[in-house]
Amino acid sequence: MIPYQSLHDAEISLGRNLTFAETLWFNYSATKSDYFLFCHNILFPFLIFSLVPLPLVFLEIKRLYPFDEYKIQPKVRLSLHEMLNCYKDVLKMFFLVVGPLQLISYPSIKMIGIRTGLPLPSGFEILSQLLVYFLVEDYTNYWIHRFLHNKWGYEKIHRVHHEYQAPIGFAAPYAHWAEILILGIPSFLGPAMVPGHMITFWLWIALRQVEAIDTHSGYDFPWNPTKYIPFYGGAEHHDYHHYVGGQSQSNFASVFTYCDYIYGTDKGFRYQKKILQKLKEDSTNGAAQNGRSYSEQENYKFE
Repeated sequence: MIPYQSLHDAEISLGRNLTFAETLWFNYSATKSDYFLFCHNILFPFLIFSLVPLPLVFLEIKRLYPFDEYKIQPKVRLSLHEMLNCYKDVLKMFFLVVGPLQLISYPSIKMIGIRTGLPLPSGFEILSQLLVYFLVEDYTNYWIHRFLHNKWGYEKIHRVHHEYQAPIGFAAPYAHWAEILILGIPSFLGPAMVPGHMITFWLWIALRQVEAIDTHSGYDFPWNPTKYIPFYGGAEHHDYHHYVGGQSQSNFASVFTYCDYIYGTDKGFRYQKKILQKLKEDSTNGAAQNGRSYSEQENYKFE
């Protein structure tokens, strides 16, 4: 809770006028407890998970041109009923595991020093901290994900997430309850290492959720703004991991591609992409490969 009785008191304490954003924050948060503000991290993921995948659901059902040509696994389609079942299963896990975990984890947020007061962080500070959070989460998630693909980890826990060979947006958080708890650790490490403002923490939780939905979308749109983020994996990178399935030893990273490249776990993906690109070029030139055209062989495509 902000320790000022009025905007004037806040300006006197800071020695300057409040910015427009700080005024909005003061008006919203001044009478609310830190715990109440923290609990927004239950509402935001719920809203994002419920709303962001809806355009993808529409595209999956309607198969609209030209969007449908960017479907990564075009021969695998889910019905509306199947997608709604996925949504309901995730909601159960959200209310039984994620929500209660958030409610009881507030003391850890206070312990690491997430603040709610004034001044608000600058845009540069927010972006710098978010970058650290993504890098830390990506690196630690890589190794945990890789561990979950050993025989025991996959059969006991991770196989649930791989029930969707061709992922959809709603399947991003679809997982065993133990995996949800385990993968919460990488998400918390960044803020623990570089604690910031509650607004930055909100943004981190929201953006990580949007990123997960994007990588599980099943579509590789060339106009996606994430194409301009260096080393960003996206749907193309992660879709291959689901396509290969339980025996996959490729493309473990959650956000970026550098870990898979450094540790050699993207070789199958790069080889597959190279072969399919050659088949596509042969098809364009009117050539045949093993007596069949590219369009007849295509089951999994890249841009």
